[in-house]
Amino acid sequence: MKIDRLVSIIMVLLDKKRVGAQELADMFEVSPRTIYRDIDAINMAGIPVRGASGVGGGYEIMENYKIDRNVFSAADLSAILMGLSSLSNMIRGEELVNALAKVKSFIPADRAKDIELKSNQIAVDLTPWMGSRNTQPYLEMIKTALQESRLLSFEYEDRHGNKTTRTAEPYQLVLKGSHWYWQGYCHKRNDFRLFKLSRISNLHIQDEFFTPGEYQKPQLEFADILSSMQTRIKIRIHKSVRERVLDYCTDEQIFPDGDEHYIVSFPFIENDYYYNILFSFGDKCECLEPLHIRTEMRRRIQDIAAIYEGGK
Repeated sequence: MKIDRLVSIIMVLLDKKRVGAQELADMFEVSPRTIYRDIDAINMAGIPVRGASGVGGGYEIMENYKIDRNVFSAADLSAILMGLSSLSNMIRGEELVNALAKVKSFIPADRAKDIELKSNQIAVDLTPWMGSRNTQPYLEMIKTALQESRLLSFEYEDRHGNKTTRTAEPYQLVLKGSHWYWQGYCHKRNDFRLFKLSRISNLHIQDEFFTPGEYQKPQLEFADILSSMQTRIKIRIHKSVRERVLDYCTDEQIFPDGDEHYIVSFPFIENDYYYNILFSFGDKCECLEPLHIRTEMRRRIQDIAAIYEGGK
């Protein structure tokens, strides 16, 4: 993880007079270009690292600059500890354990209790309540493939239930909302794809290596796209599902309707995903308008009822 590498680079530069970019790249198994970006990030954080060219050149912390355990505030160390701890819950690995140990070594004894208190004020647990048991082992496999630049093979099921066998070059792990994805170059599609972890099965790391290049970052922000596609429908909900409805709209779009109900201006796109959201509220939700969506809701309810007709 990047924060582990940044902390480690700082400690290496503190221990050594000068270190070359290639030596750092070999040490952390990344490209020199990644090291250049890391050095820029360290400089932006306020630790002056300068580069020297020519024979014996490399990077070093400026001679008159001193760093001690007080360089990180209690808030800084707490934030780092929270981030590393949340990742270590999901992705096991010696590097995360080492990073936690290194960060904790920066904590002076007289500030340990305060920093522990602050780091425990926010708990970030990325493990799911329930669901696929493959999540953690698959995350570890993808992480290994990323670090070693090895191909991954797997079966992928699209949202329509169609399964295909894929081989892809992994480039990035992504946590979006409560779901894990990974971005890779798919050999079947000859293009970059974002794969949802819950739709993957039979994941294997291949013996074949690939040379990472520039990659297409996934589109993760859809607010503008969705707002241009969505329309507003009027629904009436029982107060018991108000909290869940707030996952999709704001307080300003919810209006009291008597003591037990609310009228909601609900964002909606006419597809299965949004119809299923409405159905997830059960009999605590009624679509009032527009008429054609209310009619479609009735048709879908009748189709569901037909499945159970004649049953025992």
